[in-house]
Amino acid sequence: MATKPVRVTVWNEFRHEKSHDYVRKVYPKGIHEAIAEGLRQAGGFKVRTATLDEPEHGLTDAVLKDTDVITWWGHMAHGDVRDEIVAKVARRVREGMGLIVLHSGHYSKIFRTLMGTTCSLKWREADERELVWNVAPGHPITEGVGECIDLEKQEMYGEPFRIPEPDQQIFISWFEGGNVFRSGCCYNRGAGRVFYFSPGHESYPIFKNLQIRRVIANACRWAGTGVNVPDECPNEVKPRAVVKPKK
Repeated sequence: MATKPVRVTVWNEFRHEKSHDYVRKVYPKGIHEAIAEGLRQAGGFKVRTATLDEPEHGLTDAVLKDTDVITWWGHMAHGDVRDEIVAKVARRVREGMGLIVLHSGHYSKIFRTLMGTTCSLKWREADERELVWNVAPGHPITEGVGECIDLEKQEMYGEPFRIPEPDQQIFISWFEGGNVFRSGCCYNRGAGRVFYFSPGHESYPIFKNLQIRRVIANACRWAGTGVNVPDECPNEVKPRAVVKPKK
């Protein structure tokens, strides 16, 4: 029996690419198209993209209903994301939709809403080498990735990272400046799965890296379970029949 493709919506702020030439040079079609390209090449996905400046940020009820997992990249315009859209996405995650939060998406409204913390961290832009160590080699997200992802240049993210204790730690990064960071974290929220993955600064071609693309594809398969548990609180008026024990 053929396996149904995982339905992925790749969401991107899509502001840096319009306003910064150096970002446009790295991602001429937008960060979302680079991520979508990797998923299409991996196979097994039905991919659409959505961006901040589309009506309802591209996340209409129909889109969310037709989505198993969302990847989320944002940075300079977190505050422009409407609260009612955040609430809809959060509800869908709790009902079973997966969420993959990438890089500066740690400070997005949706991630902070689901984490319940500030999600703040240390950071530094210094073209530093990053080693992303695989600390969960048996996890589906790390399948085929290898023991380490070596990124020549990256923005440093460092501890303390103000997040809840992850349900499972997948990656830990070291930067040449001496900082370390919990760069891959798994959570369960209601019926949904959430994965935060930190590599992906807009200045560097991180989302063209084959290992990074493998992680994102694996994460989408892991989080896109297709579960749908409606978030409701029904009033059961009539009690269920009770079978009385025989005397």
